[in-house]
Amino acid sequence: MKPRIMYIELKTHPGGHNDRGPAWIGRVSFNKTGKTLLYRGKRFQKGGTDSYANYHDAETGEGYWISGPKKNGEDRHSCGGGPIAIDEDVREEYWTEIRNKPERIKETFA
Repeated sequence: MKPRIMYIELKTHPGGHNDRGPAWIGRVSFNKTGKTLLYRGKRFQKGGTDSYANYHDAETGEGYWISGPKKNGEDRHSCGGGPIAIDEDVREEYWTEIRNKPERIKETFA
């Protein structure tokens, strides 16, 4: 599978799940089956650690929600919030092709 821009959010913390965990917009690559993703040197495997995560870090077991970014920018869970960092190497493509907001091209958070 071809690498693509995705939304990545850490869902677990010591007390359970978290809808306000750190989040990023970044480019991920896939293994041949698409069940393992690679991002920032981490390997994520399909299947979460609880009902709030759809992937887990293969090394630490931490749960993550990983999905395609929404055109309207509403990637966070409705109960969540907080800034979403945009990786520098995808920023221009994210604002112009996904969000259709080229006037925001210099913004590093969604």
